[in-house]
Amino acid sequence: MSLFTTNSRTRRSFLKSSASVLALPFLESFASAQSVNRVAPKKAIFLGGGYGFTKQTFYPTSTGRFSQIGLTSGLAPLKEHMNDVTMVTNLVNKNVGNPHGGAVGYLGAGANRISCDQVMAQEMGKESRFSSLVLTAKESCSAQNAGHGHGSRSLSWNENGKPIAGFHHPLEVYHQIFSTNRQSRSELNNALKKKKSILDIVDINATSMNQKLSRDDREKLDEYFQGIREIELGLHRQAQWANVPKPKPTFEEPELSVLGEQEIKIMYDLMIIALQTDAARVISYRLPVSTLLTSMEISVSAHSISHYGFSVERRKASELRDQKCMELFGHFISRLKQAKDRDGRRLYDNCLVSYGTNLRSGHELKDLPALLSGGGFERIKHGSHIRLAEQTHIADYWLTFMKEAGLKIDKFHDSDGVIKQM
Repeated sequence: MSLFTTNSRTRRSFLKSSASVLALPFLESFASAQSVNRVAPKKAIFLGGGYGFTKQTFYPTSTGRFSQIGLTSGLAPLKEHMNDVTMVTNLVNKNVGNPHGGAVGYLGAGANRISCDQVMAQEMGKESRFSSLVLTAKESCSAQNAGHGHGSRSLSWNENGKPIAGFHHPLEVYHQIFSTNRQSRSELNNALKKKKSILDIVDINATSMNQKLSRDDREKLDEYFQGIREIELGLHRQAQWANVPKPKPTFEEPELSVLGEQEIKIMYDLMIIALQTDAARVISYRLPVSTLLTSMEISVSAHSISHYGFSVERRKASELRDQKCMELFGHFISRLKQAKDRDGRRLYDNCLVSYGTNLRSGHELKDLPALLSGGGFERIKHGSHIRLAEQTHIADYWLTFMKEAGLKIDKFHDSDGVIKQM
């Protein structure tokens, strides 16, 4: 059977909705005249996938400026932005041992701990409509086989060490950004009171129920209650912002049928709208893996491709997947550069962007891939491959990232300190 399949329906669907995907420049009108020249706050974006990249063709073998050492074939789609991208290598997540876990514990430097995006959201998200936007995607296979790992629901974990569900589809995000809640502030407050009283009652019953449930059922019940708590927090936020109008949509809502490449592009565009309109200043996005392969007309599963050493065809598919991921990342950087922030500068100039995963290639847990972009970094001069000391802990990486964003923080979990080479 051929590795590549024909899916004309997917192609027609992409062409049908491509107008909305490519119509982003209008977003500059979202920056009101009153807000121009005001200092725009920094924004943080975290992008993460499942399995890593093809070892032989993605990672540079030399350090230094990309303009001097060149780009690998896997990084080649970033050529237009090579002076605005930094690759950091020799990172390791000491607290993660799942060889299928590209997302579990990635932003938290170890499973069951608050992720760095949520630490940042507690400070940076105080004045935005949402403290953070947590985005994810449904896979056609299990999260484990897509490389996200067991227990992964997104890249984000809350302060109680519980995974945050996140929004699974561009349509959900579209409504979060544009749809107006018809309830008044007092109605929302009343709903919040009812929700809290119901939660108190159910919590009491759940305590006794937990003793009779299996481990898997306890996890399911815990996820259910976590979802309720997130709804409660959302009601709090809605009540605070009830009198602040949302921006008017200027393109049609996304179709439910979008997936893979088209899904990612629309999600990227919605992220930029959220950043421009100050709906959120911190965003995490667990990128789809299996559906991206489907949209590329690749029929081999994500897990099978991670074992690309067994087959020439799998190796080819792995390399094509790498290039597509970087092509889409480059598309996102281009969008950030096209869009204007409230101070009249490019949105890119106020952003710190991270792209990475817990896995290097296949199931390797050391020397993790880490890409940075955005003009919000003050100490980092983009355009280079930086090789850190052997087995630099990813907690140090996130600590450095958070301090670059302006957080007054000296410790993140078991970090040893900031990375001076960055």
